[in-house]
Amino acid sequence: MELTTPKPVHVECKRFSGVLSLIGNKWTVMIVMTLTERPRRFNDIKRTIGGISQQMLARTLRALERDGMVARTVYPTVPPQVEYALTALGCSLADPIRELGYWAGAHIAEIEGNRSAFDEARDSQ
Repeated sequence: MELTTPKPVHVECKRFSGVLSLIGNKWTVMIVMTLTERPRRFNDIKRTIGGISQQMLARTLRALERDGMVARTVYPTVPPQVEYALTALGCSLADPIRELGYWAGAHIAEIEGNRSAFDEARDSQ
């Protein structure tokens, strides 16, 4: 009789951690929401988001492309034009991100009040 042991939960958690760290990244959220409007070129994304470095934008777009959430199209012009657009998978991520944004907007005042109360209590000790 052969006994099999189920995979420990932490093994499954490790599988998801890379994906969760990408989609939980603030730049990923901003890029996905920017691309929900329409496909955009690199500098258009950079201008729209603001505050993101060229290196971070390139790195995040590359990671999203690798995971199949963003499609990169190079047009044969001089100089070459590159456009980024959400794939079907990327579009499916936009809905939960949008809902999370609504939740944050609905609770931001409460969260800020809790932070202030916590900081005041800690400072008075």
